[in-house]
Amino acid sequence: MEEVASQLNEEGIQKKLTSPGRGELSTFPDGTKVVFHYRTSLCDGTVLDDSRTMGGQSKPMELILGKKFKLAVWERVVITMRKGEVADFTCSTQHTALYHLVSQSLRNISAGKDPLEGQRHCCGIAQIHSHHSLGYQDLDALQASPQPLVFTLELLEVLPPGSFMLDVWAMSDKEKLDAVPQIHEEGNSLFKEGRIKEASEKYYNGIACLKNLQMKEQPGEEVWIKLDMMITPLLLNYCQCQLVQGQYYEVIEHCTSLLSKYEDNVKALYKRGKAHSAVWNEVEARADFAKVLELDPTLGPSVAKELRALEGKMRAKGREEKDRYKDLFGGNTQTASTSPA
Repeated sequence: MEEVASQLNEEGIQKKLTSPGRGELSTFPDGTKVVFHYRTSLCDGTVLDDSRTMGGQSKPMELILGKKFKLAVWERVVITMRKGEVADFTCSTQHTALYHLVSQSLRNISAGKDPLEGQRHCCGIAQIHSHHSLGYQDLDALQASPQPLVFTLELLEVLPPGSFMLDVWAMSDKEKLDAVPQIHEEGNSLFKEGRIKEASEKYYNGIACLKNLQMKEQPGEEVWIKLDMMITPLLLNYCQCQLVQGQYYEVIEHCTSLLSKYEDNVKALYKRGKAHSAVWNEVEARADFAKVLELDPTLGPSVAKELRALEGKMRAKGREEKDRYKDLFGGNTQTASTSPA
């Protein structure tokens, strides 16, 4: 332990053990996944970030070692920890110069925003020297005046390579492509079990893998088209999940995007028709169902059922609107007399 502390000191890092961990120290080979809570503070004790409260939720950080995470010092210090250990690491400015960018991404993710917001058109060196606003006053101050920071880490899990599914961002291109069939199958199993939200997330992850690969290809070229054909069934399954969860406008948007490329895709037309029906878009729903019948007459019974449901919805909506206007005007008006006083 003293030898580790001495090595860290030479690198501009001071470690203070708060709570000892348990078991043997892992060897942490590249590809190991480490899961930990973190709190980042200025040296005066001012807290910048805390994974237990960020975005109103408690969500630990997950890192895959050897993937060149932007804040390299986290990888450096976590490999000195045992599972369950809590320690403070005071790190010199040379290790914290990029923290404002890392923090911005983590905060954006916790708020459901694009983690690269504000960084898309700026190279790494330019980011270091750029003084544009990051959208957070404390991070703007840190960007303008880099300083040492204290990272309080609690190591929760150490998962060896191969014992977990990589997140999309951490996969190589080959790993992304190889993972899609398994993700698709897992999504189908979850859907059959009625675990719709989890199935939706699986399909979304599969789409994300393929979209990431597709972005590297020229639209319309053979590889791009092949990837697009793989995306289509995943996107249709995702839309089915969204239908079940009542996200009708999202279904309309995705199916319309599909139909702009594959105008005779019966499944996309049918799902979009159901979504239009659910939000009382009668004309659009009837048009989609008519096209479905034209392309696949064997779906006649299913379409007839959907049209009966649509007619019922429209009648119910008409009665509701009639009652609303009746309550608004009926009994509250007086007939004006046209007779002279």
